[in-house]
Amino acid sequence: MNLALFGPELTLTATALAVILLDLFIERKGLLALLSIAGLIVSAGFTVALWGTSEGAFFDTFAVDSFALFFKLLFLGIAALVILASTDYVSKFERFRGEYYALILLSALGMILMSATRELISIYISLELTGISLYVLSGFLKDAKSTESSLKYLLLGAMSSAVLLYGMALVFGVTGETQLDKIAFAVYSITLGTASANPALILGVVLLIVGFGFKIAAFPSHMWVPDVYEGAPTPVVAYLSVGSKAAGFAVILRVFSTAFALPDWLSSSWGVIFAVLAAIGMFVGNLSALPQTNIKRMLGYSSIAQAGYLMVGLAALGAAPFAGVLGQSGVLFFLAGYALANLGAFAAIIAISNKVNSDLIDDYSGMIKRAPVLTLALSLSLISLIGMPPAAGFIGKFYIFSGAVHSGLLWLVILAVINSVISAYYYLRVVKVMWFNEPASDEKVPSSGALRLALLISSLGVLLLGIAPGPVLELARNAANMLGF
Repeated sequence: MNLALFGPELTLTATALAVILLDLFIERKGLLALLSIAGLIVSAGFTVALWGTSEGAFFDTFAVDSFALFFKLLFLGIAALVILASTDYVSKFERFRGEYYALILLSALGMILMSATRELISIYISLELTGISLYVLSGFLKDAKSTESSLKYLLLGAMSSAVLLYGMALVFGVTGETQLDKIAFAVYSITLGTASANPALILGVVLLIVGFGFKIAAFPSHMWVPDVYEGAPTPVVAYLSVGSKAAGFAVILRVFSTAFALPDWLSSSWGVIFAVLAAIGMFVGNLSALPQTNIKRMLGYSSIAQAGYLMVGLAALGAAPFAGVLGQSGVLFFLAGYALANLGAFAAIIAISNKVNSDLIDDYSGMIKRAPVLTLALSLSLISLIGMPPAAGFIGKFYIFSGAVHSGLLWLVILAVINSVISAYYYLRVVKVMWFNEPASDEKVPSSGALRLALLISSLGVLLLGIAPGPVLELARNAANMLGF
């Protein structure tokens, strides 16, 4: 077995263990953040070195291909930006810095394994490694709200895991296989009439959709989102909002494009399910976000709507699994742009909320006079989340919606555009409060160099992906091709 194939994973594991051990002996806890960043950079180096590889390992349960490597780079970048943005926040749990950084690294390890595994049991283990780390991180503040959010997240997460595992068991019962490609071979000959007489396969696929839906904060598995977003530490919310969602979509794309792309009746059936859930989720998320006064709750409901936009790409995949890569590579590009925009927004929120000691939108009044750089960065991120040019969100939505139109889902694209218009109201309301309302104080809002670096990277990324999307879109297209889209 070639251990070089596992360079990124082994590096993350070793770094997490080193952080825990070093935490016992050093007084300067800032070194733990540096070590974590160094480990992520080395892991990214191994990932880049593997680019172009297409191999399987561990009896073909683990894939090293462009799809997995694309998401590995994305998850490593997300973790690094979250650690940078956390520097102004970690004083709130000073005694647990080592555990905090180690859990971020271990959850990132689970995410990159989720993108690479192509066997049901391995997928479940990877998913739980990520989930357990995030459950603990959600309660790190140890106050009433943080504890409540962590408990809700844990209980609903356990329920969704049970649903997911039951779905996997049903699929295994019908096919006798846990390997995705072997499942595909087993279901290829199943006709609609056979499945109707013995609906275990259909029920299994539906339960998989519901179980995975929890990880991507999609309707109807979205109930945990607003409370967890409001109560969890803000850097953890930033990590949760983009890392968990991207990992969920990575595993959904691999499972459904590999195991359930054929026969046509099956792919079209789950495509319709994704289309209906996307439409409902967009309206639920956006309409619920409209009256919110807490910016973290608002972004929580926004996350539900964003999952709906991304599921438009999944619906296009089900409608035409082999029609091309436009919509599916659009999903990958959208995830990259969404990660940068959301991380940029939360980095600015961390700095502002630390100063005003509030997450209420009204307390952001006149922030352009108190923190012009933070205000500009937050405004750019919100514009990208709407899907307005020249930000990355516009290009991401363009490619997802174009793929859906080519797959015959014009009705769903019309609903998505309507929802984008609805979302403009609550996003631009925050921009209006920051730019045009009078500030409550003239006192400036400080921020650390590390947080400003995270903000700079996020903002430049949002602009570059919006103005010159070609290189990243090409990477996304190559990644999508590895799954046979």
